[in-house]
Amino acid sequence: MSFVTLLDYASVLVFALTGALVASRAQLDIVGFAFISCLTAVGGGTVRDLLLNREQVFWVADPNHILLATGAAVVVFFTAHLVESRLRWVIWLDSFALAIAVSAGTGAALAMGKPAVIVVLMGMATGSLGGLMRDVVVGEVPLVLKQGELYITCAMSGAMVAVAASSFGFSSGFALILCAGVCWGLRAGSIGFGWHLPVYKSRPPRQ
Repeated sequence: MSFVTLLDYASVLVFALTGALVASRAQLDIVGFAFISCLTAVGGGTVRDLLLNREQVFWVADPNHILLATGAAVVVFFTAHLVESRLRWVIWLDSFALAIAVSAGTGAALAMGKPAVIVVLMGMATGSLGGLMRDVVVGEVPLVLKQGELYITCAMSGAMVAVAASSFGFSSGFALILCAGVCWGLRAGSIGFGWHLPVYKSRPPRQ
């Protein structure tokens, strides 16, 4: 099993848990749990594989990803009531899933020898689109678009660091670990300490 494949499995599991917790907040049935979990878990990777024109979408080539996501949904369905603050769990689990998925997407594009800009975009897509689909489907404000929080910036920064590390001759494994560390560090800083970029504020038109 390659390191990128391992990252795909890890991101599927963690994103599936966030999807199931969001489904619990929306009070869906067990089928709804499974649907939201699978959508969240494989959404970003599916877009990545289609855009990269890979031979097969990763979960079609290995359906164990879907089984893993479904299993996570079932477990959360029966245990979510034990979690005191499900929103807090969603936010922090999503930060880990983001870091892992960005690394997986970046690694897949690096392995195919894609240009740096494509590598960065694939990392961003893999990390953010599954969570975006999850939040849109259940009618919540997507974490990726919440005002005053770093999210896409974290994905972009992590992917760019991986590209830079790879260009300096570091191994792909080290570059992807560095990618995950930078991505999660920025996201954790945004959640825990309020790190953010300046937001646009409208001004009255000039006379």
